[in-house]
Amino acid sequence: MSVPTCVFLLQLASSVAAPLACEKRVAYLDAEVRSLKNVIDQQHSYIMELQSRQSQQLLRIPNTHLGLQNLYRDCSEVYADGNVASGLYVIRPDGSPTELKVYCDMNNGGGWTVFQRRKDGKESFDRTWAEYSHGFGDSYSPDGEFWLGNQPLHLLTSQGNYDLHINTEDLEGNQRFAEYKNFRVDDEKDQYQVHVGEYSGTAGDALADARGLDPNSPCKGGIKFSTYDHPGYNEVDSQRCVRYSKSGWWFCRCGSDNEEEQHFKGPFEAMSDDGVAWYVWHGWSYAIRSVVMMVRAADLQQLPPGAEQRAPPLDPTMVHPRYDQ
Repeated sequence: MSVPTCVFLLQLASSVAAPLACEKRVAYLDAEVRSLKNVIDQQHSYIMELQSRQSQQLLRIPNTHLGLQNLYRDCSEVYADGNVASGLYVIRPDGSPTELKVYCDMNNGGGWTVFQRRKDGKESFDRTWAEYSHGFGDSYSPDGEFWLGNQPLHLLTSQGNYDLHINTEDLEGNQRFAEYKNFRVDDEKDQYQVHVGEYSGTAGDALADARGLDPNSPCKGGIKFSTYDHPGYNEVDSQRCVRYSKSGWWFCRCGSDNEEEQHFKGPFEAMSDDGVAWYVWHGWSYAIRSVVMMVRAADLQQLPPGAEQRAPPLDPTMVHPRYDQ
């Protein structure tokens, strides 16, 4: 065989082998992608299993009652006792078997017990019924995301007449608020049904259904809390709302009265993205930056000028006495 013929045959063999090698490489990468997808699916199932186990452990926590200690019942009593600095305090609402460490917001007149904070989306709010009942997240830091718990919220708002205050901030730094009179959460046997009264504020009335003003509302009998493992007013619709928003909430109908959406990446993105929405302000396709919710006794008396003012203790586990004892 001549040298040119040999070279030609080698070039031909090389050109045929190249596509074969490329196809093998693509097939290998496809197999790798499928393998990684299986790993991700397994990890997700494992996380959900751990979450379910944690929920079961929460249900088995014994109700160890405290002795007769004179603790503040809420942040309103903390404030009324001269503590005007926002921070962690220890309270024990009437009927609570244990003390609670809560974040007290002393702005806007003071005495607010913060029960929900959403800021940066680091904390998942796609939680079980038991987790929402007991609470979750980081309530110890001023920027931590958390839910205080439906049972503590029920105990707090069953002590008397409470106001609900909600602060919202959009991506441009604009701030608005919503405030409701006569805010109350029922106990677990009534699925933590929510009640709100008169609305005021600048953010818009996103809890209009809970006020019972719409005769055509599907929740005329009240709005019950829903999670993915414990639907509220209607199993099909509640499950759809929970999956849609990736959070527990007092759902009545998807597309209304729900600020507990996950954090969007920016305005005008799809609902499958992560975001917090306050629909009566910016609509459902806009991500607001944060939502903070808090309650305060409606009959809180403001401190007189020159009254003694104290800062919170350096040790957040310190138990404060009640101011009226």
